[in-house]
Amino acid sequence: MTLPVIVAPMFLISTPKMVIESSRAGMIGSFPLLNARPASECAKWLQEVKEALPTELWAVNFICHERENARYEEDFALIKEYQPPIVITSLGNPAPVVEAVHAYGGQVFSDVIYVKHAKKAAAAGVDGLILVTAGAGGHGGQLNPFAFISEVRRFFNGTICLAGTISTGADIVAARLMGADYAYMGTRFLTAAESNTTEDFKEMVIDSNIEDIIYTDAFSGVHANYLIPSIVKNGLDPRNLQSKGKLDFSVMTDAKAWKDIWSAGQGVGNITAKETVAEIAKQLRQQMEEAIEQASTLLTKENV
Repeated sequence: MTLPVIVAPMFLISTPKMVIESSRAGMIGSFPLLNARPASECAKWLQEVKEALPTELWAVNFICHERENARYEEDFALIKEYQPPIVITSLGNPAPVVEAVHAYGGQVFSDVIYVKHAKKAAAAGVDGLILVTAGAGGHGGQLNPFAFISEVRRFFNGTICLAGTISTGADIVAARLMGADYAYMGTRFLTAAESNTTEDFKEMVIDSNIEDIIYTDAFSGVHANYLIPSIVKNGLDPRNLQSKGKLDFSVMTDAKAWKDIWSAGQGVGNITAKETVAEIAKQLRQQMEEAIEQASTLLTKENV
């Protein structure tokens, strides 16, 4: 790896090509297993990525809540068969996944938005925690990244990935300085040529900024960050959205819930063009080098 970045598994967006190009560009690519439907298509995706990346790291996202993932058994069987190097778990108890993945030498990372969930995942034996903080695209949390990392490091010595409004190389450097091993980036890759994002979605991302993001539970009962222009485009008033009133995990993985109301993180303002994954990686690497040089100058004894 040349970039400490995991390209986040984005529902309906991430593709095998995106995973392959991300890993070839020195990052870790990933995709949600549920992006490939039915399970037979998912098997083809896994085979494609595995053949293209025989030695590189890559990852899949698995909803490990049996009641909320109708494909739980099928997807779990695919994990055991194709043995992705990293499995990212969401929802549910990751313990069975940890046992299965560790059996073939893989790693399990769990995404969490609360310290209590981080403690449960750590107790289940996961290798890494993805701390989803304020401003993240999709179902983002509300915790401050400084505080979240600090508290988790008190009880967890494994890999930490930081998610939430990370969109530049300087952000990656900052995440590392805060104690994260990887930056977890999704929104920055929404306009990638290899993504499954529609052209309208890409144009909206390019035209949007932080003030175009709203955090609401109106669509799934779980708070998430959405693009206000997509809400308006569908005839809804973002100032008068009604809370769904209950948690509906099924909607979290239902394509209908994300097809027209589009999600993005608060770092959307840093995206100004359609680019390939390789071009984005090159920019991030250059920005990291510049940030490290600047930090080196700022942190001399004379300036501290």
